[in-house]
Amino acid sequence: MNAQMVLTMGQEALLTLLMVSAPVLGVVLLVGLFVSVVQAVTQINEATLTFIPKLVAAVVVFALAGPWMLNVLIDYIRRTIETIPASLI
Repeated sequence: MNAQMVLTMGQEALLTLLMVSAPVLGVVLLVGLFVSVVQAVTQINEATLTFIPKLVAAVVVFALAGPWMLNVLIDYIRRTIETIPASLI
């Protein structure tokens, strides 16, 4: 295994991580922003008010995008395992 293969595998790992985590992080960010605006307008400062909607949004995104995320991760692992024989030569 040469340095180019290691860098390529690392780059693919980071790209896969970004692709899989982006939907959840994006939705949780938007929900948190919305809840923060509502709290600022109504002047309600309750910690659980920010936590519960984010948790619900994350669960919903995992339920909807979970199969796609799993397929992306399985494809990455399959590609990584298939490159093992080529790296031993």
